Amino acid sequence: MVSLMGNELIELGKKNAANKAVEENVKAGMILGIGSGSTVVYAVEKIAEINKAKNMDLKCIPTSFQSRQLIVDNNLTLVSLDQYPVIDLDIDGADEIDASLNLIKGGGGCLVQEKIIASASKKLVIIVDYTKKSEVLGENWHRGVPIEIIPLALVPIMMKLEKLEGKPVLRMAKAKAGPVVSDNGNFIIDVDFGLIENPLDLNLKILQIPGVVDSGLFLGMAQTAYIGQEDGTVMKF
Repeated sequence: MVSLMGNELIELGKKNAANKAVEENVKAGMILGIGSGSTVVYAVEKIAEINKAKNMDLKCIPTSFQSRQLIVDNNLTLVSLDQYPVIDLDIDGADEIDASLNLIKGGGGCLVQEKIIASASKKLVIIVDYTKKSEVLGENWHRGVPIEIIPLALVPIMMKLEKLEGKPVLRMAKAKAGPVVSDNGNFIIDVDFGLIENPLDLNLKILQIPGVVDSGLFLGMAQTAYIGQEDGTVMKF
């Protein structure tokens, strides 16, 4: 038997968590929100498998260009929020999840569309690996809270975030000169607030800043999380 180590075990845990989340929550005829990120790839593959095997007539709404391509590439039915403004189930990943099922999302730059789809869904299910689980937000995720902003407001927003005791950094692209541009044509700032003891209060203060589109704090939105463990098993939380 071949033993798995390190990243292989993390990937196995992610895949098992995705499979279990799909098996326990996806039902025939559902309108599904499809999140973004590496873990969601496994979920979409499983959704496509059961949709084909059982002729479940599933319809999928993407949260990003990436998830749109996943839906198309896996021969699932692509629909829009205009057609189906109420979504039965949203399956997504997260950068961090705390003991109260609060999330930090947006590491992949899709936070605004992810939050729109999550807010339109009857149920939000999160799939992650064990490295994303924390007691308090900011404990294990050290890249900061992603915040999507209107480009015009960059400098004043950075100043206001510093007054909130954050350390804002404009996210820069890796394969082009200049900043990351979201699917909505906006900039993304990553703000290190350290341990976030009161995420609700912090989120309200962030959203009050003119020019902020939304934050990567997803609070009170997730109902269930499937967490892939170090040994490849899955904890339902």
